[in-house]
Amino acid sequence: MNVYEAIEKRRSIRAYKDQPVEQEKLDRIFEAVRKAPSASNRQEWRFVVVRDAGLRQELMRAASQQSFVATAPVVIACCAETDGHVMKCGQPCYPIDVAIAMDHLTLAAVEEGLGTCWIGSFNEAEVKAILGIPEKIRVVELLTLGYPDAMPSPRTRKSLEEIVCYDRWSL
Repeated sequence: MNVYEAIEKRRSIRAYKDQPVEQEKLDRIFEAVRKAPSASNRQEWRFVVVRDAGLRQELMRAASQQSFVATAPVVIACCAETDGHVMKCGQPCYPIDVAIAMDHLTLAAVEEGLGTCWIGSFNEAEVKAILGIPEKIRVVELLTLGYPDAMPSPRTRKSLEEIVCYDRWSL
C-alpha cells in the first residue's frame, strides 16, 4: 500500500471487533509516530496506550459517554509535554505537532489493517485523573484503535476548487 491508498482507505471507525491489537503492530505504528516532524524538533508528543477494559470504560465516561470508546481494544491519550513554545506565526507548537504525529499514527494503522477515530469531545481533567497524567502535561486528543467491525462509506469532501487557490486568495 502506498500513502495515497492509505489516505483513501482511512475512515473514522466507531465499531470495533473484540480482538486485541498485537504488540508488534503497535510497535510499528509508534515507530512511524516517532518519525513525525515537529516544530524545532521539540518532539513534545507523548502517548498513553490504554488496553485495560476498566480504564477504557472510565475513559468512555470522560469522553461524553461515547460508547465506542469503551469497546475499542485500544484507546490512546495523545498528550504533549510542552514548554508552551509559540512559533513566530503566533501558533502554539504542541497541538499542531501532536496532530501531525496522530496523522502518522492513523495512516500507519491503516497499513496494519486497523482503524482509528479521533476523539475531541472529552474532559481533560477527568482523563488526566483516570490515567495518572501529571498536571503539566496537556491531553490534546484521544484516539481509538482496533480492527474495524464495519467500514463506513466515504464521506463527501469539498472539491479542490473550494479549498485551494494559487498565488492569491480567491476563494
